[in-house]
Amino acid sequence: MHQIRYFLAVCEALNFTRAAESCNVSQPSLTRAIKGLEDELGGPLFRRERNNTHLTGLGEMMRPHLTQVLIETDAAKERAKSFARLDDVELKLGMMRTIGPRRFVPFLQAFRERHPKVRLVVQDGSNTMLQERLVQGELDVAVYGQPEEIDERFHARRLYDERFVIGVGPGHSFDKLNAVRVRDLHDQAYVNRLQCEFFGHAGRIFREHGGKPRIVFRSDRDDWVQSMAMAGLGFTFIPEFAVTMPGLRVRPLIEPEIVRSIQVVTVRGRPHVPAVGAFVREILAFAWMNASA
Repeated sequence: MHQIRYFLAVCEALNFTRAAESCNVSQPSLTRAIKGLEDELGGPLFRRERNNTHLTGLGEMMRPHLTQVLIETDAAKERAKSFARLDDVELKLGMMRTIGPRRFVPFLQAFRERHPKVRLVVQDGSNTMLQERLVQGELDVAVYGQPEEIDERFHARRLYDERFVIGVGPGHSFDKLNAVRVRDLHDQAYVNRLQCEFFGHAGRIFREHGGKPRIVFRSDRDDWVQSMAMAGLGFTFIPEFAVTMPGLRVRPLIEPEIVRSIQVVTVRGRPHVPAVGAFVREILAFAWMNASA
């Protein structure tokens, strides 16, 4: 790049001494750089005839190409500086489907206000889908939870713990209770969400405590599951912050409680763009502040 800058400076000044001064280098250094460029391109770029320095045919041919190289290089440097300042950056965030928006919308609003030039792209999926997208580089960071430990490929940091609750429509027998015990679920009509990350884990706990329900409706859409419970088809088992249906009667699940830990996850050892570091630091701070409030 120094060779190109020096070449273009001589093109402007048509004088090696003045070109060296404008580039803040000694004339011998500039002359050596031009000679190196000529060796690479296969011929002389200038003719020096006393006070008459001018471009050769090769020099004339190369000038627009090398000018464009310099323009593109300067543009690339500016883009890199903007990237480091979190300007004009896309951040791909994966969010587990069962994580309710009301917990994170205030944070995302605040993050957007602090970093208005970061384009946030949110994709949803199950925990296994999000893990695969992280590994493939399709996501920069993800937020999810699962019953088992998150494996060693990932760096996971806890955001908060969330209880599972029971949701029913008005008039359901659980509506009269202050809390629902696991054994109370036995033989009750159950409205189930497909691809529930905790379905197998919760099922084992239900069986161990004598609370095996009857599945009467299944859907992979939370709005349908909550609507069916609201309509009286049965109860739904749902994370407390995922409740979105107005009027759904929500009761704590006890004896035992079932709790999941929601974590922010990145790929361990992978170099990340500055926006990922900012996002992780700020979401951890947000979670801590909300837990302390």
